[in-house]
Amino acid sequence: MKLNKTVELLAPAKDKETAIAAVNAGADAIYIGAVKFGARQNASNSLEDIKEIVDYAHKFNVRVHVTLNTILSDDELKEAEKLVHKLYEIGVDALIVQDMGILGLAIEGKLPPVELHASTQCNNRTLEKVKFFQNTGVKRVILARELTLSEIEHICEEVRNSDFNPDMEIEVFVHGALCVSYSGQCYLSASIGGRSANRGECAQPCRKKYSLADEDGKIYAKEKYLLNLKDFNASKHIERLINAGVKSFKIEGRLKDSGYVKNVTAYYRKEIDKYAEKTSSGQIFTDFEPDLNKSFNRGFTDYFLPSVTPDKKGRRKNINNFDTPKSLGEKIGRVEKLIKGGFILNSAKLNPQDGLCYFSDGELLGCLVNIAEGNKIYLNNPGKIKEGTVIYRNFNSEFDRILKNSKTARKIGVKFVLKDKILTAADEDGNTAQVPAASGEPPKNPDKMRLTLETQLAKTGESDFYAESIEILGIPDFMPVSVVNEMRRKILSELSAKRLENYKRPFQTPLKYAKFPLETYDYHANVLNETAKQFYKNCGCEITEDALEKTHDFKGKELMCTKYCLKFAFNLCGVRKNLFLTDEKGKKYPLKFDCKNCRMIIQG
Repeated sequence: MKLNKTVELLAPAKDKETAIAAVNAGADAIYIGAVKFGARQNASNSLEDIKEIVDYAHKFNVRVHVTLNTILSDDELKEAEKLVHKLYEIGVDALIVQDMGILGLAIEGKLPPVELHASTQCNNRTLEKVKFFQNTGVKRVILARELTLSEIEHICEEVRNSDFNPDMEIEVFVHGALCVSYSGQCYLSASIGGRSANRGECAQPCRKKYSLADEDGKIYAKEKYLLNLKDFNASKHIERLINAGVKSFKIEGRLKDSGYVKNVTAYYRKEIDKYAEKTSSGQIFTDFEPDLNKSFNRGFTDYFLPSVTPDKKGRRKNINNFDTPKSLGEKIGRVEKLIKGGFILNSAKLNPQDGLCYFSDGELLGCLVNIAEGNKIYLNNPGKIKEGTVIYRNFNSEFDRILKNSKTARKIGVKFVLKDKILTAADEDGNTAQVPAASGEPPKNPDKMRLTLETQLAKTGESDFYAESIEILGIPDFMPVSVVNEMRRKILSELSAKRLENYKRPFQTPLKYAKFPLETYDYHANVLNETAKQFYKNCGCEITEDALEKTHDFKGKELMCTKYCLKFAFNLCGVRKNLFLTDEKGKKYPLKFDCKNCRMIIQG
């Protein structure tokens, strides 16, 4: 049922190409990394490129958010301050931040009034933490992925009913890769090789193999991807999340290519449109059928969103993929019979150059389709495929071709009126432009002239507009086709400029210090600069320990805290023995279990 709400679809972009693809596919906002200080170090962009993205996006009332969500040293904070001013000058709408030093700068009046969003890296998994940010005055809080629907509903309700900053927005993830740890609370990568997740350098140790054993040496799992989660897919919960009051729905994936972003964004655009209005403008003209299964995925899970689970504690099984961290794609079918150079499949239509994968003795192997003749599939390398092997397609060559050749476009509806030798164009947002129509002799055939005008004005071509209606009042003077075309070009150019001129950029209201939920905070606060430390002090909280990225003191520390529990996954909740994870190099990590709250901790 269509709800009387407007919500934002927020899509990732690693570069200019991907950003434009996201806008065209229906994103209401995009988030992108700047030259430095984003949590995806390999997805940085120049100010020049971001400026081009801003100008393109704002034509459609699409917002541009920039990620500055790493923790910063004192010198880096000074550099970030200068960067914020430059980003504001080129028209960026919001900054996604983790370091409290940036909030401190804002309170001290050292930053322009650009919207500040508290990143999920701030560990926003409790109502108390969300209320803290609300009381500081930030515009938006991005919630932790581990929250249930009931918890999200409760947070949204409490925010709405607050006396201060009740319009603060709540953003949630709806799709993409899952970090197994609470965001901002993972130090495993930093402890192994110095590549800190809080500094945008995560080496993804959660996608590596581990063995699980107890203190007596009993092995429960050997060399499996024990920390590897499936990908998040919350599409079936969209209506309830909108009803809860969620303002923004975020797709993860700032390292993904434009095909992935185009497909996933188009899919969620259609889903959200069933229940709410978009916050941006224009109509999306899609020339392909989006399908989440046809893009990179490790299998899907809705993680902990369902509020009621069999054990009543919110715990979930089958959220992990122990077999591989790679994309499986679509399950195609089983091999019925082996033939020379390939096999006969019991179902599915495959295409030459499709990428296939399958498991053999626990190892994921791959091959390409050379020839597909009905159910007879000939491969470049049959490898270890046997009768009965389950085949997955992790690269759909035809779908990839469709995405690459897609002319999916976003266009603004415009109404043309020609009256008293003045052509007026009015868009769907109330912007107007006018140009004088060429004067000339009365037409010999008024009806033919009217038809020519209607036909040529409707040819909006590669512009950002499409003609909703064309009204010719009175008898127009004769105009050659070339003159009509030039008139159309000029008025649409002026209307486009008017849209940018009238774009309403959001502004951040002044921030203030607020009481922090804790009186003392250790390394989990991720404080790397003095401004952040002073910020906490001004909020009534003493920082007792610097960030581990500064001290490098990982021994005995919590390297990861996660709601995903290996005890539960292996039905070991009653086992009282100490458990350990051992990585491929033989390093052993003790596991601690907070069974009351169903949390697992990996220790250094």
